[in-house]
Amino acid sequence: MPAVPSRNSAAAAGLLSIGQVLARLTPEFPTLTTSKLRFLEVQGIVTPTRTESGYRKFSPADVDRLRLALQLQRDHYLPLGVIREYLSDLDAGRDPSHPGQQPPPTIHPQGRRYRRDELLRAAGATPQLFNEAVSSGILPAAESFGEQSVSLLRAIVSLDSHGIEPRHLRTIRQSAERDVSLIEQALAPLTHRTDAPSRARANEVGPELARRLDEVRAIFVRSALTRLLP
Repeated sequence: MPAVPSRNSAAAAGLLSIGQVLARLTPEFPTLTTSKLRFLEVQGIVTPTRTESGYRKFSPADVDRLRLALQLQRDHYLPLGVIREYLSDLDAGRDPSHPGQQPPPTIHPQGRRYRRDELLRAAGATPQLFNEAVSSGILPAAESFGEQSVSLLRAIVSLDSHGIEPRHLRTIRQSAERDVSLIEQALAPLTHRTDAPSRARANEVGPELARRLDEVRAIFVRSALTRLLP
């Protein structure tokens, strides 16, 4: 597939309004809407220029980028994060492999597994702290552990050095479970479907919702710290 022109190479002439872009692309993508075009802009797939009045203006290169992104979504069910990275590689002059040749990422990626002793070494944890984390329900009682458990145990080690013990983290675990319930409800219209595009969309939206909830929680914590430490 030929490389898509960079968004920085758009010529000043021949710019299109969002309505004109929609008219060009809807014959190939009938469900495309202006809201979807704006969403693709927010996600960094395309960056149209703006007039002094604030109206979006798209170059032919922008239209090519949108067409490619929509094709990858429709034909290969790829999340926008993968598509965005692919376009960034093209912008940088690299020759990345076509993302459609690789399986789309899932919410639960696979990685290295660690035995208990390997986990302790990787996280710098003592057996006692590990046992406390397991008994508190913060870590699973398993025979092997993934990268996520390594990161979690490292955080537990750091917090414990400041007097925040694993048992203190139970409320955070409960809060996370409530977050999962919220995300599950939000994804229900997608997860209840069996078609591949809906599953791919759920894999894309789920982590994004989790990140947004993390942002909200972080803002609340920073706000409370501001009152505590003026």
